Amino acid sequence: MVNVDDIREILFNVSNKIILPSFGNLSNNQISYKNNKDIVTEIDIKVEKELYSHFSKLIKNSKFIGEETYSKDPSILNYYQSDNYCWTVDPIDGTSNFAKSKDRFAVMVSLTKNKQIIQSFIYKPISEEFMFADKKGTFFNDKKIQLSVNTGIENSIGSISTKYWDENQKEKIFAIKDKFNDINSYGSIGCEYFDIVLEKRDFTLLSRLHPWDHIPGVFIVRQAGGHDCHFDKLEYKFYENSKNLIVSSSKKLNYAILNLIGE
Repeated sequence: MVNVDDIREILFNVSNKIILPSFGNLSNNQISYKNNKDIVTEIDIKVEKELYSHFSKLIKNSKFIGEETYSKDPSILNYYQSDNYCWTVDPIDGTSNFAKSKDRFAVMVSLTKNKQIIQSFIYKPISEEFMFADKKGTFFNDKKIQLSVNTGIENSIGSISTKYWDENQKEKIFAIKDKFNDINSYGSIGCEYFDIVLEKRDFTLLSRLHPWDHIPGVFIVRQAGGHDCHFDKLEYKFYENSKNLIVSSSKKLNYAILNLIGE
C-alpha cells in the first residue's frame, strides 16, 4: 500500500495547480469530444499527465491506466492481467459538470495488483473532501465509515443509467422507476459513490462499466459495508467485461432491485 497522506497531498496540489484555476474559466476551444459523444477538456488531459508523473514515482515499474490514455490506446487494459501494481485514474469524473462550472466533479484513483483492489481514493476539489478505502475499511476525513442504513426500495434514492442497454433491458428498467422514492443523477458517478457512503443516497444502477469510473467507488462502498453485484449476483470484477452493475448501501437493497427487474 502507498501512504494515504502522499496521495491526499498529490490530489490537493494537482487540483490547486490545474483544476481550480480553470474552473469557470474554460474557453470553447479547450473543450472537445472523444468518440463523437464524450466531452473532454484540456484540463482532463493535463491532470492525467500530472498524476502519472507523480504516481509513477511512488511505486517503481507500476502501470498506469487513465481515461484519456485509454482513448488513444485501449490495449492498456491488458495491464490488469499482469502482476504489476496498476494505477487507474479518472482525472475529472463529471467533466461535463466541470465544463459548465457545476461543482459536482471529482478526481478518482485506485491501486490494483493481481486482479485485487488494494486502495481507492476520491477527492472533490471544490470542497476539498477526501475519501479512501483499503483493507481496513473506508475513511472520510480520516474517520472510519460504516454504513448502517436499511433502506427499502420505496424510500430509496439513486440513479439509473440505461444508455448502453438494449431496448428490452431498458423497458424493464423504465417499468420499475416509479417504485423508488426518487431517481436522479449527479452527472458524476464518483460524487454519487461518495454520497452512498455518507448515506445521502442509496444506490446506482449502471449500464457502462469503464474501470476508471467504478473501481474507486465500488471499493469505497464495499469497504464501508455496502454491496455491489451484477444481474447474476456476482460481485464486480474490474478486469472482466460486463454491461450491468448495481451498487448500493446494502445487499438487501441490491437483491430487492434485482427482484424488481426480474419480475
